[in-house]
This record gives sequence, structure tokens and C-alpha cells, in this order.
Amino acid sequence: MDTLTALIVDDEVHARGNLQMMLGDYCPEIQVLDTAGSANEAKEKIRELKPQVVFLDIRMPSGSEGFQILEDVQEEQFMVVFVTAFKDYAIRAFNANAIHYVLKPIDIEELQTAVSKLLKNHRMIRQQPGQFSNYLETLEHLSVSLQSEKPYQRITISHSKGLHVVDPEEILRLEGDGNCTRIYFSDGNKFLDTRTLRVYEDILDPSRFFRTHKSHIINLRFLKEYLHEENGHQAILKDRSVVPIARGRLQAFLAIVRNL
Repeated sequence: MDTLTALIVDDEVHARGNLQMMLGDYCPEIQVLDTAGSANEAKEKIRELKPQVVFLDIRMPSGSEGFQILEDVQEEQFMVVFVTAFKDYAIRAFNANAIHYVLKPIDIEELQTAVSKLLKNHRMIRQQPGQFSNYLETLEHLSVSLQSEKPYQRITISHSKGLHVVDPEEILRLEGDGNCTRIYFSDGNKFLDTRTLRVYEDILDPSRFFRTHKSHIINLRFLKEYLHEENGHQAILKDRSVVPIARGRLQAFLAIVRNL
């Protein structure tokens, strides 16, 4: 069984103890080396202990302090799980940047899911060390998004060979595939991401992307034609792909298309 060493960073003693207990009881893949209660202590212990993972409270006590820790120890290589009470915009930003997080109060299954993703990411980086620079770029995008609360201009896609950072405008369409999403790009490339289509519906700009069907989202920029065929309503994209439009989504689709 793969194991990862970890440091827990949180300014609340109870929170540090609770997370350490949960990791010990439910996530045997994580070996907690120590905990830290301040930014300065965290930086010292990261440099001393060199953990593979840092569980980082994003409010320590300000939202920006956690990111300052990361900036000050850029010479170290570790993955991050943000432990946060943030919701709404922040969660969309986490998802857009494919960064692991758990919400307070911590749910056991969510924690186990985050650890599972960490192990997968660790194996990928171990096999392809160059991917760590992509991971750092992803963290930087998240930091800018959360601290400025400006719309993120790029999103990160996890795929079988690593991380792919893209401009959403390059996405042609998305198709749900169970709990995963197939993403098709305007240059002909495609990737399978482990996030659901619903996550992408929350991430992507609704003025640019439209969910035509329970299994399909299209980039309106690449819409070429709308057809009403005997077998239903269809959106034709510039690459000639045919995407169904659900009856219940048709009026909203026509309304937004008329204003393009």
C-alpha cells in the first residue's frame, strides 16, 4: 500500500486534533508527521520535515495567509489539500483548478476521496516529474482566483497522463460519461476527466456554454446550425458534430441563440 507523509496546518487546536484523528482512523495511507498552528511554524516544519502532503486550513486567520505559506516555501515539493469552510465561489474555483479540498465540518467519505486523489496524483508525478510544474501552476491559478474573486480564465483537467491547463474558449463541447466527462477541443484533441458534467456546468461561463441535454454541454461560440429533425432537435457544431437538444431545454436554447 502506498503511503504519504503529511503535515496538518490549522490555527485551531481542536481542528488539528480532529483531522489527525480522522486520518489515523480512516485513511491509513496518510502518515501524519506533525501539526502546525501558525504560518511561521508551518513554514519551519515544511522545510524541516519535507512532507509529501500539507493539509492546509485556508483561513489562518485570513484567507490569504495560507497562500502566503505556499509562496514562501516554493522550493519544497508537496501536494496540498485545502481544508475550508468556504462555499459557493470558492468551491467553483477549487473545481476549476482540479485542486483537492475538504469542507468543514469534515465528512469521512470526502476525506477518503481526497486521499485517493492524492495517491493517484502522487503516482502520476512520480512517473512524470515534469508534471509537478503543472501542479504548481494550478495552485497559482487557484490563489489568484480566490484572492481576487475574479473569474478564472483557465481551468485544469486531470487526465490519464497528467494535468492539462486550458483556456475554456478552446473547449468545443463536453459529454457526460457516467461519473466522468469527455471534453472535446476545437483542435481535435479530447480528454476524459473524472469530474461530472454537473461540475463543469458550475465552472463554465453560462453566457458561453449551454447545457443542451442531461449529457451534453456545448460552447456556443462553435455553434453552426440548429436543426429540427424527425428524431428530435439538434445543435450542429463547426466540426460537424451533432449534439441533441432536450425538449425541456429548447426554449432556453433558442432564446440565448437569438441573442448571440
